[in-house]
Amino acid sequence: MRIALAQCNPRVGDVAGNAAQILALAQEAKGQGAGLLVAPELVLSGYPPEDLLLRKDFLDCCDRALDGLARACPLPLVLGHPLRCDGRLYNAASLLRSGRVEASYAKHCLPNYQVFDEKRYFHPGDGELIFSVDGLRFALRICEDLWCHEMPLLSNPGNADAVLVLNASPFHRAKQAEREGILRQRAQEADAAVLYVNLVGGQDELVFDGGSCGVDAQGRLFARAQAFAEELLFVEVEEEAGSNRQWQGAALAPELEPVAETYTALQTGLRDYVQKNGFAGVVLGLSGGIDSALTLAIAADALGAERVHALILPSRYTAAMSIEDAEAEAKSLGVGYDIIPIDELFAAYLETLAPVFAGRSADVTEENLQARIRGGLLMAYSNKFGHLLLSTGNKSEMAVGYATLYGDMAGGFALIKDCPKTLVYDLVRYRNGQGRVIPQRVLERPPSAELAPGQTDQDSLPPYDVLDSIIHAYIERGEGRAEIIARGIPAEMVERALRLIDRAEYKRRQAAPGVRISPLAFGKDRRYPISNGFRTWDPDCLQEQR
Repeated sequence: MRIALAQCNPRVGDVAGNAAQILALAQEAKGQGAGLLVAPELVLSGYPPEDLLLRKDFLDCCDRALDGLARACPLPLVLGHPLRCDGRLYNAASLLRSGRVEASYAKHCLPNYQVFDEKRYFHPGDGELIFSVDGLRFALRICEDLWCHEMPLLSNPGNADAVLVLNASPFHRAKQAEREGILRQRAQEADAAVLYVNLVGGQDELVFDGGSCGVDAQGRLFARAQAFAEELLFVEVEEEAGSNRQWQGAALAPELEPVAETYTALQTGLRDYVQKNGFAGVVLGLSGGIDSALTLAIAADALGAERVHALILPSRYTAAMSIEDAEAEAKSLGVGYDIIPIDELFAAYLETLAPVFAGRSADVTEENLQARIRGGLLMAYSNKFGHLLLSTGNKSEMAVGYATLYGDMAGGFALIKDCPKTLVYDLVRYRNGQGRVIPQRVLERPPSAELAPGQTDQDSLPPYDVLDSIIHAYIERGEGRAEIIARGIPAEMVERALRLIDRAEYKRRQAAPGVRISPLAFGKDRRYPISNGFRTWDPDCLQEQR
């Protein structure tokens, strides 16, 4: 028997479009000899549908589309969709066969952590569904059911030949290795093959990498789809002597190297955000620094150079080499650009504000004015040409607030907001390894916002390798002051970094969405209070009050 796993890219809310996509895949699978098609979790609605699930008219659309698919599908189909039953809503998977919805299964384990809040919408299921196609017995599970060890993959090991696991599992770095380790373990526990199908593509901050695969009852990986690509992955099973069944796959795609995987995730997230929201292209401010250089390269690779435009916006503090490097980056990628000096505008602002600022010395206010002038010009271009403005700040800057509200934070999508500065350098080296597009001195120069004479980032921040290790420990690992200091980082540096991170929450709350590549990103992952009296960076605050 041949089974097709549909690693596809639905659009949240586009129920009719998603149904048409599934039907086209079913016809293709049937044409290539498949006897069963399996599509991902909530593929009919797109994932995550969030508060669309609170709308009756949306759920009505899903019901009609499911019935239409059942009537039109040329082969047995298992797919994920929202299911209303007895006044409750379930995250469900249904078997469509012979023109009708034959049976349904409801997800047992509803994740409610990190970016997931399924308990807001769904009621947990408690039943098991086993059905047969061409003499093979299949059981159903949905995503978190696989990871929940309190729940057996099969109530009786061996009572199905294969478990179909439908997923909407978002990407973070090293996620596929985690998945395949769990799959091997659970397949052996269940004494059954596990066929895992996952979404692919970007949805707001989330990006889905696919990674659809098959593991046999002995834990052997026998099939894997390409990462970040739509694909019908075919698997086949042959019965040998006795009841032994031999599984094999038409493809075993190689794993991506970690930095290449992250670069591809960023491309995918940006491409789908632009495409699914109907933007003509993107625009960004190109400073000659490493962050905007990386953003430009990813945008050109994701969308094509013709859909990317750059504005170079020098001030009196911009070094000549910065303009040269920015032009070189745009030319090497074939991206159109304009140079718009901002000095006259800056002078006009200073003159206008002079009576109000009389008697006060220059400070960060004047630095931020330059960033906000640039933000205004970039937004004007965005409005005029229908291009999405990309902000170019990285996770290290977003963590400590080294960014200007309504200035360099202006924009509709913050592409690298989950990339620490040290990773930015790795990504640039990777991209240059595919063909040099970013001048070497961009990697070698000390990073600078160039908002004041002789300014460098390290005047205000710890070295980025130290800062990034603090951010990783505090944000992603949940470690406190004492634990981070125990790693060998000076207490003063730790306390300063944590103070900056906590105080910048109000800025991050106003930041544009961007691609999530870590297990805990700024955005939906982290819901920290802005008005907050707990000072994790202050040793006195952490002492027991007497």
